[in-house]
Amino acid sequence: MNTYQLAVLPGDGIGPEVMTQALKALSAVESKFGFSTKLTECYVGGAAIDNCGKALPAETLAACSAADAILFGSVGGPKWDHLPADERPERGALLPLRKHFSLFANLRPGICMAELVEASPLKNKIIEGGFDILCVRELTGGMYFGEPKFYGEQDGEIVGIDTLFYRKSEVERIARVAFESARGRDKRLCSVDKANVLSSSMMWRDTVEEIAKDYPDVELSHMYVDNAAMQLVRNPQYFDVMVTENTFGDILSDEMAIICGSLGMLPSASLGEGKGGDGKKAFGMYEPSGGSAPDIAGLDIANPIAQILSLSMLLRYSCLEAEAADAIDLAVRRVIASGLRTRDLSNGSCGEKLVSCSEMGDAIAAAI
Repeated sequence: MNTYQLAVLPGDGIGPEVMTQALKALSAVESKFGFSTKLTECYVGGAAIDNCGKALPAETLAACSAADAILFGSVGGPKWDHLPADERPERGALLPLRKHFSLFANLRPGICMAELVEASPLKNKIIEGGFDILCVRELTGGMYFGEPKFYGEQDGEIVGIDTLFYRKSEVERIARVAFESARGRDKRLCSVDKANVLSSSMMWRDTVEEIAKDYPDVELSHMYVDNAAMQLVRNPQYFDVMVTENTFGDILSDEMAIICGSLGMLPSASLGEGKGGDGKKAFGMYEPSGGSAPDIAGLDIANPIAQILSLSMLLRYSCLEAEAADAIDLAVRRVIASGLRTRDLSNGSCGEKLVSCSEMGDAIAAAI
């Protein structure tokens, strides 16, 4: 029997309650597919600040280093906004984890199921039948990590400085992940940049064009980021796989999530070297993309599906338990098809049944 070491970091806000539902699904697939996991639960983010004095304690980092993968909840909230920027949960925990483990490739699948077309803010005729987009975001470069970075007084005036910096090698490796992903789907890749203005984007586009020569079976297109943001709401079915830099990907993937019906539906995988799923396990951190939602924390109304689907991605890429991952994905589809909806997905239509966070977790575990 295969046994996997997992670091479980529930975090803040709705993180602990949606994590509980993901672990129900994990228990169900363990029983069904004959593997086991050893879980080490750790503080991270605001919870770690409150209990350990810093957002990423040494013991949490050690547990992550010893694990096969990290299942992450969410961090942050107004409670910690008074802290210096580098000590807040996001900058103090999330970014350092990505950087420490060189988790450079962020995969965010945006799937609008046919049953959830009504939940999308887009007109039904635009997304008839739903859509399926994969956003591949470079995660360890760009403005979030570039130097110099400064907020203070300069020449007698307050200034803010962030540096958009990329090495060609960083673009090459994320481009290859994107081309490989497209090759396994509909063989269409759209690279998103701002090459009409930014030097970093000019280099990005030239590099992606070079890598494209190794993938003649993949159709490559380019799009400026402002146009990409417009096309996501005008014609999302145009996209199959998109690849872009850190900041653009952060914004576009959230837009992609909401047109899918809810941020609560969008999982993500942040991977290091090795894509996983191809016979080679990839170390990664897996998390929902919707944030900590402190306004609804503790009310048992959050949507746990993004956290559950993040577990599915963990099993697929870091454990190579594809059958278990498929079972979770299918269970989510079956539950949605049956009419169960958390509050964020409900539009009051006939046939819907409004359920709590824990009831949705129970239903998905039962469907597995």
